[in-house]
Amino acid sequence: MQTLYSKIGPENLKAIIDGFYDLVFANEKIGHLFKTDQALVREKQYQFLTQFLGGPQLYSANYGHPKMRMRHLPHRIDSDSRDEWLNLMRESIYEVLEDKRLAEELYNCFPKLANHMVNR
Repeated sequence: MQTLYSKIGPENLKAIIDGFYDLVFANEKIGHLFKTDQALVREKQYQFLTQFLGGPQLYSANYGHPKMRMRHLPHRIDSDSRDEWLNLMRESIYEVLEDKRLAEELYNCFPKLANHMVNR
């Protein structure tokens, strides 16, 4: 069985993450939530999504169990922030992936996860 990670490929995943964070860091609505080392946040996201999408367990090997909700609790994440995050992720995915069915399959992995991060 092919994983979503193997369907997308590591190069496309990196391109999606880079495009996404280019949008995030410049975004007036949620950019303030990402006042951090930009290279590090990109790398952590790559490692997490690799693992989340069925690839090698990179994030766990380097940082332990993801515990994403706990790791996001210090940040004020409301439904507007979640929606903006999802919009930017969708934009980046569709910019990189030519196969629109694959793009939609990937995007559909995020709403439930993003909703779980809402803490305000």
